[in-house]
Amino acid sequence: MDNTSTQLNQNLIELSTFLVGDALCGMDILTIQEINKLIDMTSVPQAPSYVLGILNLRGQIITSIDLGKKLGLGETDMSQDPRNIIVNSRGEHIGLMVKQISDVVQADKDKFEPPPSNMGGIQGEFFTGVYKMKNKLIGILDVEKVLKMDEKK
Repeated sequence: MDNTSTQLNQNLIELSTFLVGDALCGMDILTIQEINKLIDMTSVPQAPSYVLGILNLRGQIITSIDLGKKLGLGETDMSQDPRNIIVNSRGEHIGLMVKQISDVVQADKDKFEPPPSNMGGIQGEFFTGVYKMKNKLIGILDVEKVLKMDEKK
């Protein structure tokens, strides 16, 4: 194998894509622990409005947030079979409830572009960049930034 193909492979990333409202978002598939349908949650008194509740996943307590509500795209309709993307952030497991899971896309990190200041109604600060495909734009979600904003609201 020559150096060119080795270097090319290091720039490729697999993005798990999903719909939040009508916005197509994505994140590195390696940041995802699992994706499930779990919506049997216990509500948390006095939690921010986007916190759906907590759930027990094989002995681990997961806080689940409505990503649509968090990003200002409206509540995720729980009757439309949404999915919970479980991620590990700063040693804590968080569930990100999304409208729908889409494809896994291979993307070249060198082709990521800076996020616009506003992307489909979402503040650009929640994204590390965007990836343009032939007929769609994927917002690369900055999971840490989304979860860090929790403390402010």
